[in-house]
Amino acid sequence: MNKEGKLLIFSAPSGSGKSTIIKSLFDRGLPLSFSISATSRPPRGQEKNGVEYFFLTEDEFRQKIKEGDFLEYMEVYPGRFYGTLKSQVEQQLAAGQNIVLDVDVCGGMSIKSLYGDKALSIFIQPPSIDELQRRLEKRGTDSPAVISDRIARAKYELSFAPKYDRIIVNDALEDAEREAYDCVSAFLRK
Repeated sequence: MNKEGKLLIFSAPSGSGKSTIIKSLFDRGLPLSFSISATSRPPRGQEKNGVEYFFLTEDEFRQKIKEGDFLEYMEVYPGRFYGTLKSQVEQQLAAGQNIVLDVDVCGGMSIKSLYGDKALSIFIQPPSIDELQRRLEKRGTDSPAVISDRIARAKYELSFAPKYDRIIVNDALEDAEREAYDCVSAFLRK
């Protein structure tokens, strides 16, 4: 019989290096799978339903919210939703998959409270707000107004860090990647 999988919840302010750290865990060969999220946006390019996302209409998404089908969801823009379906996560866990969830702090807290010890919540933190601002400016992808919004949001998100099982400060990327690997490996062995 398959051993049930575990959940790894990652949250971080934009620009903290979360995606890079998560990618390093996959690159180092840990037995991990991403959860397939649902979205109300239409497919882009070659995206296929049930592969990159579960594509729902806005009405279907709202109906699933009403029925309590999501572990977490967010309306990113008016009518543009993203969320994690309970049924998908339960199916992957039952198949023995260790699932990586890349979610905002509210979603992270909600999922952790539902799964308790079966989930490890990790908060990737920048060394400082000043450093985060420098990184966002260096990216060159956002206007000063967007960066300002991201910094304000980061301050809010940082207030949730103490509620996470682990906080990894991404000051030096290699160190943060190693710390994440050690932490996740130990959790998976438990």
